Amino acid sequence: MKLRTFLITGLVAALLMAGVASYYASSHPDGLEFVAGETGFLDSAAKHHADDSPLADYHAKGVDDPRLSGGLAGVLGALTVLLIGGGLFWTIRRRDRDDSSDPHQHVDSH
Repeated sequence: MKLRTFLITGLVAALLMAGVASYYASSHPDGLEFVAGETGFLDSAAKHHADDSPLADYHAKGVDDPRLSGGLAGVLGALTVLLIGGGLFWTIRRRDRDDSSDPHQHVDSH
């Protein structure tokens, strides 16, 4: 399988998981939220500074359909991670290639 086909297949699979399968994820609270509810201090939690962000609470702001809102937030989150991770990988890979092609670089043969 060619690298391009592999990468496109991986991207499509990730977007399907983020956009479709995320709807079927557990609706139960995460571990910290569960413990806070069980021990009685869940109501004392302060509002987070990112509560008004466009993808807060795993939903896209301004989208009324919960399934579409969650799927859109998942797809946008996955694309964001892909762009940041891919950009870092590309930058590091390019810097390593530039360092190895330096004609003034001294190689110790010992």
